[in-house]
Amino acid sequence: MKVLLVGSGARENAISDALIAGQADVFAFMSNRNPGICRYCRKFEIGDVKDVLSICKFALASKPDLAVIGPEAPLAAGVVDELHKIGVSCFGPTRELAQLESSKSFTRCLLEKYNINASPEFRIFTRKSPEAEIRSFLRDLGEYVIKPDGLTGGKGVKVFGEHIDNDDDAVDYCNEIFGNNSSVVIEEKLDGEEFSLQSITDGKTVIDCPPVQDHKRAFDNDIGANTGGMGSYGCEDHLLPFLKREHIDHAHNITVQVASALKKEIGPYKGVMYGGFILTKKGVRLIEYNARFGDPEAMNVIPLMKTNFVDVCNAVINSELHKIEFRKLASVCKYVVPEGYPENPRPGRIEVPASAPALTFYAAVDEKADGIYATKSRAVGFVGMAPGIEEAERIAEQAASRVKGFVFHRKDIGTRALLQKRIAHMKGIMEGK
Repeated sequence: MKVLLVGSGARENAISDALIAGQADVFAFMSNRNPGICRYCRKFEIGDVKDVLSICKFALASKPDLAVIGPEAPLAAGVVDELHKIGVSCFGPTRELAQLESSKSFTRCLLEKYNINASPEFRIFTRKSPEAEIRSFLRDLGEYVIKPDGLTGGKGVKVFGEHIDNDDDAVDYCNEIFGNNSSVVIEEKLDGEEFSLQSITDGKTVIDCPPVQDHKRAFDNDIGANTGGMGSYGCEDHLLPFLKREHIDHAHNITVQVASALKKEIGPYKGVMYGGFILTKKGVRLIEYNARFGDPEAMNVIPLMKTNFVDVCNAVINSELHKIEFRKLASVCKYVVPEGYPENPRPGRIEVPASAPALTFYAAVDEKADGIYATKSRAVGFVGMAPGIEEAERIAEQAASRVKGFVFHRKDIGTRALLQKRIAHMKGIMEGK
């Protein structure tokens, strides 16, 4: 099969590897020359992944049997809609369905309309909302989270007590958001442990990938600015240390209900519904949905698939999804990033040695004649997979620590100490401490 892949990050590197392992010829449309994708794809083109017309032109020349859309930006730009018009079936939602991610207010209102009990207390404000109303709601909540109603690359959310010190700061941030966005969502601050449940659906059937926990903060011990994700881990039992099977079932049922609501409102959703959930004292709550695989979470789950990924994509497109098998292995992903990331990243040449037995997935790098250059975002993700998480962490850490250049990574992801910290945090919440 010939498959068009849109995107050039580590997530797309993992997708490309899975497609090639499934005997597909990959034709990649990328924003930068990713060596992990270029090495094995049949043909590639460099361009803006939001440039829908250029993607369609590349598709017309490549004549793919199907397309897999990696990042959120082309989904929000309507690339699936346009590819459908030229006869290319897609693993990924249309622009209207992709509002699940591109509009936080859309998703909250959808859950409210269909009585899906998964949201925190929230309100949506626009540029025309009186400041007094915003301040009143902030006072009612006490502690809150402020979210721009649009795509922010995982870096637009600000939390009271972490990024915002008082209501004046909160109002200032709302006004800043209104400069680029029509609305803002303010929600109650939830206390608990977050987890990612990436579900694949053909519009009828919803199948979960193993749960993963991402790490947004830049530095060890969960300090520093929020990033696109410094790494993630998953366990061999397809749970997480602070989760029970009933919690996964609850999150799954939320996604099933949301998929059903989307079908009634718009039509069948085909692709990934990635739920960012949080376990609280009151149970599982939805933080947000993404309309594609997570990055880094894709790197934890796609390599675990025993089922041919090309077959999975075809099953989704043809509404024939019924089963996906995953290996029972732990996985730890660690991202190597340029010094100063995410606020003042320092681009430059890096050396990435052969990392066996770790899996290597290139992200925001450019391959030039004299080597590989980190740009201003995450550079390389390394994934260790093993029967237990301690061994998986050791494999990932050994690989990440060997990269040369002006780079750093979080050394604590997947370690026993950090897992115990998560367990203790959740135990304290449940016991009311």
